[in-house]
Formats: sequence, C-alpha cells, structure tokens
Amino acid sequence: MPVTDPTATGTTWSVRDGLATLDEPAVLLRDALDAVFTRWGTEAGARRQSYPPLLRAEDLRSLDYFRNFPHLGSPVTRIRPDRLAALAAAPPGTTALPAAELADATHMLPSAACYGCFLHLTGTSADTPVLITTVAQCFRNEDHREGLRRLWGFTMREIVCVGSAEAVRTHLHLHQERILAFGAALGLTLDRQPATDPFFEKDGARTVMQLLAPVKEEYLHTDGTAVASTNNHRNFFGERRAISHAGRPAFTGCVAFGLERWVHVLGDLFEGDLTAAHRAVRQTGELP
Repeated sequence: MPVTDPTATGTTWSVRDGLATLDEPAVLLRDALDAVFTRWGTEAGARRQSYPPLLRAEDLRSLDYFRNFPHLGSPVTRIRPDRLAALAAAPPGTTALPAAELADATHMLPSAACYGCFLHLTGTSADTPVLITTVAQCFRNEDHREGLRRLWGFTMREIVCVGSAEAVRTHLHLHQERILAFGAALGLTLDRQPATDPFFEKDGARTVMQLLAPVKEEYLHTDGTAVASTNNHRNFFGERRAISHAGRPAFTGCVAFGLERWVHVLGDLFEGDLTAAHRAVRQTGELP
C-alpha cells in the first residue's frame, strides 16, 4: 500500500523530511502521467525546453518573490573557504551546517517550473503566441509535510502560454477541460476551486482584480490534494521581464501538474495497485 505518513516507509515509496524515494511501480506511474501531460503540451503546439536547476536571487527579486513567497524559498550556497577545516573537525553526529559556516546565497532552488521559462524569455518579442512545456524538480518549504501530498522536493510539469490575453484564456480553458475529463475517465472526482497565491504583490491593484477574477484555480481530489492548477498571470511577467507580444507586455499563463501528487491520488483510488493505475493512465491517456 502507498504510504501517507510523513516519515513512514512502505513497499511503493518512502518519504523522509519531505523528500520522496519512489520504487519502480511509482516511477513508472509518474513517468506515464508526465508523458500524458507532455503530449497535451505538444498537441497544443508547445516546444519542449529545459532550464537551469538554480535561479539567481537577483532575478527572483525582480518578480517580487521575496515579498510574496519568502517562506517557500530554498537558498543554495557554499561552505566558506575559511571554514572548511573547522567543519571537517566537527564531531560525529552533527546534524546541520551552521549559518556562520556558509557564504551568502546568490541562488535559489525553483519553487515552480515556469520561473526558468520567464527568465529565459526576458527581453524577447513575438507576434504570435509562444507555447513551451517544461518539467523541473521544485522545492517549497511548506509549513507542514504529508507523504506525497505535500513534499519539500517534487516534480512539476508545466505548459506555458505567452501571448495575448485571449490566447492565454483559450490555453487555460482548453486544459481546464482536459484535466477534468482525464480525471473523470480515470475515476477521479476532481473539484475545481479558486486558490489564493498570486505571483504578484498582495497589496497592489492586481490583488483587487484577483478578487473579481481569480488568477489561479486548483483541481482537488476528495482528500483535498491539489493535483493540478491553471494560472493566469496577466501581464505581470511581461512587464517585469520585458517580454513582448505584438509590441506590448505579453500576457502569460501556465498549467501545472504535481506528478507525485497524482501518484498519491491514483494510489488511493486503486487501493495501492500502482500497476493497475499505470495501465489505466496509459489507456486513458492513449499512450502507445
């Protein structure tokens, strides 16, 4: 049976400190799910891209990251050269690296796959919509962790649209329907609900707009697990990173899938038989 306890170990996966180890049935299921979502992207015209595993803190600052999501951040640094000997002499059983031993952090682990996409597109211009799909290991310091439902490190597939406001709305609507139809075909009951974690500052005019038209919607399993989301950033990234569409700041939107969360809900649905879940995903997703 799949494991739901935050620190327990089972035959299909194990989780410790919010970090998951997947055995082959879970790996195969996760990969099949990713193949389905990747195919959705390519069918929509998305180009596959991969981005660096680290993000510059100065770039994230331009996106109000440290105003909106500082609690999620995972800084990356190095051991100070002048502290290497002292660290080597630390007694056995020492469990942490003291902050005094570390250099200032200039980079962060990504908390969403799309950040790399928007940073890569900085300063670009296009007259037609740009669609990209990417996958990344993402990291979030959540206030609590729970099995595969809420991990520190996890896999996120995204399908990103950059273009006009209408192009973004069409992109999100297409995948809203696909997510619900795919879930229903698998036997999942997914509840579409507005969420409240916008990319932009919480004290600005865009927040008022969010109250009128939510910028993020999540797709929740019956146990409350959000397996996917659709996100309309409006022209926030277009303005902040000088990304243009038809001579004006581009609108952007993304569809995001938490792959380990899908493994969790399908493990629940198929009562731990991930081989059956894998077969159902391949058949429903029309994979060869």
